Amino acid sequence: MAREQVAPDKIAAVDEITNKFRDSNAAVVTAYTGLSVAQLKQLRRALGDNAQYRVVKNTLTKIAANEAGINELDEFLTGSSAVAFVTGDPVEAAKGLRDFAKENPALVIKGGIVDGALYAADDLNKLADVESREVLLAKLAGGMKASMAKAAATFQAPLSKFVRTADALRSKVEEQGGADTTAPAEAEAE
Repeated sequence: MAREQVAPDKIAAVDEITNKFRDSNAAVVTAYTGLSVAQLKQLRRALGDNAQYRVVKNTLTKIAANEAGINELDEFLTGSSAVAFVTGDPVEAAKGLRDFAKENPALVIKGGIVDGALYAADDLNKLADVESREVLLAKLAGGMKASMAKAAATFQAPLSKFVRTADALRSKVEEQGGADTTAPAEAEAE
């Protein structure tokens, strides 16, 4: 269906949805039939600030998605549909949707687009199992810090071994009564 077939009063809605698709790095389509208004508010809070959950009309959303260059969502836009437009971490949004769906079986995750790739419902649930970006970065930083400490210890080992050897040699010389080590040099000078 093309934009020409959209009623003039719906053009603004298509433009708004098109912009949401363009501004988002992920869009997850769900079925929401059976959820109360209070539950939808709770879901919006669970998604946080990096996602916006919106009940949509399938026909208008298909047109908007196509205008935004997303042609893969048509198969998910059947029956009652709502879209979570994600502008932040897709993993966090996927976790929010998965956790809410566990507590509220009326929410059904149909599928979506994440960074241009099509994700089925199972794929989105697997994405939800991934640790958040912040946790992964913290683990990476911790691993790098540990590696650097290990490298520093490795570089210091030969130096500290040399210091211990020199100290042992000095102690041995002192034990022998402070033998004069300059005597051979004086003998050569004569």
